[in-house]
Amino acid sequence: MSAHAELPVAVIGAGPIGLAAAAELVGRNQSVVVLEQGDEVAAAVLSWRHVRLFSPWSELVSPAAAALLAATGWRAPDPGRYPTGAEWVRDYLAPLASALGDRVRVGGRVTGVAKLDRDLLVDSGRADQPFVVHIQRPDRQVERLLARAVIDASGTLGLPNPLGAEGYPVPGEAIHADQILYGMPNPQLDAPLYAGRKTVVVGSGASALTALIALTGEPLHTNDSRVVWVLRRGQVGDSYGGGEADELPARGALGIKVRQAVQAGLIEVVTGFRTAAVTDDDGGRVALVGTDGRRITGIDRIVGVTGFRPDLEFLSEVLLDLDRRLQAPSRLAPEIDPNFHSCGSVTPHGHDVLAQPDQGLYLAGMKSYGRAPSFLAMTGFEQVRSIAAALAGDLQAANTVQLTLPDTGVCHGAGLFDDNGNADAGAGGCCGAPAGPQPISIGVAAR
Repeated sequence: MSAHAELPVAVIGAGPIGLAAAAELVGRNQSVVVLEQGDEVAAAVLSWRHVRLFSPWSELVSPAAAALLAATGWRAPDPGRYPTGAEWVRDYLAPLASALGDRVRVGGRVTGVAKLDRDLLVDSGRADQPFVVHIQRPDRQVERLLARAVIDASGTLGLPNPLGAEGYPVPGEAIHADQILYGMPNPQLDAPLYAGRKTVVVGSGASALTALIALTGEPLHTNDSRVVWVLRRGQVGDSYGGGEADELPARGALGIKVRQAVQAGLIEVVTGFRTAAVTDDDGGRVALVGTDGRRITGIDRIVGVTGFRPDLEFLSEVLLDLDRRLQAPSRLAPEIDPNFHSCGSVTPHGHDVLAQPDQGLYLAGMKSYGRAPSFLAMTGFEQVRSIAAALAGDLQAANTVQLTLPDTGVCHGAGLFDDNGNADAGAGGCCGAPAGPQPISIGVAAR
């Protein structure tokens, strides 16, 4: 890579981890270009702008970014508050992108990464060639950007898992796409779609709990509303989360509130249901058909919160070493397998674990976790700190990785839709540090 030192490092994705990577590189006087396919930075975060995070501000700002922002007069938010996605962007990510200036480019989708003049089959001279990043601009013209290294921090939000348990869309899923949301309803905007209607939530974890909370509260819930929670597992079990024992009380509050809603009759629970098809039903509604023949009928809307997967298509011409199940870097996969590990059991890891066989290529952030859901922002900040140090030639700093994570449970999903982001308000969203006891209450609506 030293032969191409004049070329920039290309960072794919201007989200929290991509922008943190750029800040780390700028802090080490390294040239960097950040490529964002959305029309504005942190487009993925803005897609769930209405959701409050599990993490307080103290866990959501990378040290390198804070140092870069300090020179602009930026003032850090209250470290004990839990921001919404919109606040995370407005009060931190957007100012950080502004501080990075023209290093950040929006509106261009990366369609391919390769070694110059080499496809996947060519080994000869491969190690000596720089990377070529193929970018499709809004005018559909394709640009080729030479880079000495590539950090893929594009995340996984763009590829939600389908409703079917086999990893593929079920029959009728595409046909009825206008009645399916792969995400979380927005209480501020979506009342016409959900109020007074029957909604089925498919999935488990904190994202499902968040959706259920929104659908059983005003303004999405009325006396005529019906909410059905569909789980593939045979019983609810730990789908409620850690509750009061959770080291992330803001996350534990989700399960407590949903359990109360189930007990109050606001949520009907269907277990052991694996979707085989989405079919037409009376009055423009749809039905879910299970592999065992059961049917859930009269559905107006379906909310699919079954997780995400990495987009590997644009990496098809570079050498990858990924776990065959999780699609995460092979050395990281055993640490993050959700069948065995929680947030806090992940060993601190850096450049050497995330590096791919084509030297200078790294997966970082949620992309590095593949299909595993238990990712924390502060994990990503440490990842890119180590990668930037390695790219700058500071191997001592790159190899010194330190990170203490909160234990208990799997940190996927989002949080409550309250208006108060203080640590004692029961807010929560996407992984962070303990926040203290969370008072929870729920009203009972007539059926």
